[in-house]
This record gives sequence, C-alpha cells and structure tokens, in this order.
Amino acid sequence: MPKLYFSNTRTADLPLHYGKVPPWLAERMSLLGGAIIESVVMEYGQSAVLSRLSDPFWFQALGCVMGMDWHSSGITTSVMGALKRSVNPKFKDLGIYICGGRGRYSRQTPNELLAFSDRTGLNGNELIRSSKLSAKVDNTAIQDGFQIYLHTFIVTNKGEWAVVQQGMNDATGMARRYHWHSEKIKSFMEEPHTFIYGKNQGEILNLTDIKANKTKTGILEIVKENPVAMLPEIQKIVMPSHHDVRAKDVNLKRLGAVLALAQDTELRNFESLLLLEGVGPRTIQSLALVSEIIHGTPSRFDDPARFSFAHGGKDRHPFPVPTKVYDETISILQTAVEKAKIGITDKQQAIKHLTIAAQQLEKNFNPDPEAFDKVIAKERAESYKHGGRSVFGKEKPPSGEQLSLF
Repeated sequence: MPKLYFSNTRTADLPLHYGKVPPWLAERMSLLGGAIIESVVMEYGQSAVLSRLSDPFWFQALGCVMGMDWHSSGITTSVMGALKRSVNPKFKDLGIYICGGRGRYSRQTPNELLAFSDRTGLNGNELIRSSKLSAKVDNTAIQDGFQIYLHTFIVTNKGEWAVVQQGMNDATGMARRYHWHSEKIKSFMEEPHTFIYGKNQGEILNLTDIKANKTKTGILEIVKENPVAMLPEIQKIVMPSHHDVRAKDVNLKRLGAVLALAQDTELRNFESLLLLEGVGPRTIQSLALVSEIIHGTPSRFDDPARFSFAHGGKDRHPFPVPTKVYDETISILQTAVEKAKIGITDKQQAIKHLTIAAQQLEKNFNPDPEAFDKVIAKERAESYKHGGRSVFGKEKPPSGEQLSLF
C-alpha cells in the first residue's frame, strides 16, 4: 500500500475555548459582518465571498476584526452564527444563504436546504448530498482524531457553495477547521478541500488524497488490511495557546503603517480620504483594517492577529472592545453600502483607498519593535474613552500616568 500525502493544506493550532459571546458583542458582530459581506458582494461578486470564506487565513482575520478571541476555536462558531443572522435576511439582495451551525443546528442543514431549494428552484437533494458528503469525508475518510461538531453550508442562488466545519479533539484540547469550496472540487474523494485548519497530528488516514486511489482499490479487495497513512501537513500557521497578542504574532511593518496612517494628520491628506473628514484617528485605524478585510489580497492575511487591533477582543486581548469605535465603523460602512446601492460610491471608494494608502506607507515604513507594547498599553489606558468593554465588564479610567504612543 502506498503512503498517502496530505497535500495543499495549511494548518493552525486552534485552542478549544468554551463560553458564549456576550449579547452586546454578538449584535455588533452581526452588523459588521453583514456589512463586510455586502461590500464584498457589491465590489467583487458572490463567488468572491465563498472564495474568502474557504480561505482559513482570511476567515481568521475576519473573526479578529469582529472582536472575537484572536486565536481560539470560538471564532468559527461566533463568526458563522453572526453571518447567518445578518446575511440570510438579505438573501433577496445578496443571493447568499447560510445553513447549519453548531450541534443540533448542524442537523437542521438538510431541512434548511430543502426549504432553500423550494425558494430558488435549485436541486435540493444534490445540495444535501454535498453537505453530507463533506461532513462524512472530514469525519470518516480523514481519520485525524477530530470529531465534527459544527457544520455550516453557504450556498448562492446560482448553486455555488462553500462549507466551513470544525472538529474537536478533547484529548488534546485542540480544534481543526475544514474549508471547502465547490468551485475547487472535482471529486469528493480526491483532495476536495480548499484548506484544512488545524495542528499536525502526525500519522493520519486521508483517503481523499489523489495518491490514494490504489489504496482505496486495495481496501475494496482486502477489507481487513489497514492502509498506512501519513504525512506532515505543509504551509503551517500556528495559532498559539497564549491569550495575549505578542509582537511576534503580527507583521509589525503592516500594523505600524496602519497606526501611522491613523495618527499622522499629514498622511491622511490623501484626496481620496477627505470624504472621511471628521472621522477620528481611532476609527480610521479600525476602518483601515476593515478595508483590508474587504479589499486585501490573500497574501495579506498570513498574520490574522494583526486584525485584532481594529476592535480588540472580548477577552481583553489585545485590549477591550472599543464599542463607540466599533459602532462608528459599522455606521460608516453601512452608510457607504447604502449609498453605493443608489450609485453614490464616493464613501465606498474612500474606504477602499484606506487599504491603498496604508500599503503605500508600508513600503518605506520601519517599525519600532518597542512601540508594540506601548500601543497596547495606550489602547488599554484610553479604553474607557472609547466605551471599552469585555467579558469582565466595562472599562474604567486608570489611575496613574498613561503611556504615550510615541
């Protein structure tokens, strides 16, 4: 029997975290996530949304910019739940629908797809088959020690679909997220995934590998003999177990350029940014990172922790969620989307140019490694001004001298 090679994968540690997203954050996540998805559809189309959701790096960055724990397994559940609440009511406009969820909600996927097919005229049985096969492959054909507990099926009115599902391994305290995109699938049994997100578990059984055809034939002929399965996943991204965001977790050059763009008045005097006049530097910082989520290329998301500097995290890492800034970001983005629907795209373009401006600044930017801790200290010290909030409660003014960013 040949060895099976687990190719074309990217992996990451996703520490298992338990608990619920507080209502004050869950509502904001739905509003921001919905506005981001709507912006992507308007600018790049439905397929671009599915392509992004099937990219685990982009998905992790999205969860970070929405204020979730920057590295934990909870990002998957909370992001897909937030998107389902915000995207499904806009199906008529967006043409995208999300089925399934965690636990008992995952088992409702077939019924939701049948209702969806009645609404659209698509073949519901085929969609259900794709949903069940993707879960079966990740639970059975790939025996890597993770049991699927979350399954979400994202489908468009044209029948294109993506799957984001997650398994857990209680023994190791880790989670693994699996990403699928129908556009990339030639066969459910030959490397169907766009990516698999998780920690290398050593020896696994992967019968979906394209090199496993002989093994599958052998299994049919000699059902009692187990194939030898291997090998290491490649292109790893390791989400560490430490809760705090550290300088090594982000690209300081990219983050520094965004912070400089937000703080330096002269740098903001790009003609395209003047439409954002009156928007404070802290909101510019958040908008610049949200802009990159919408308009950035895949290579820009290899340090998803950087996006936690938009709206912090509910666990206070890297800093408490600045609810006032969060609300202003949502308002600006939603206004831009609504204006674009009637042909007024100036504000939408201004947000897009934040990405361009930050990347231009980044070319010659030399970050100061010592400034990283000062940035976090400043954010925490001034958190109360921005409506700072976490699962530990609302932030209060600190006692003692505050650190300066510069």
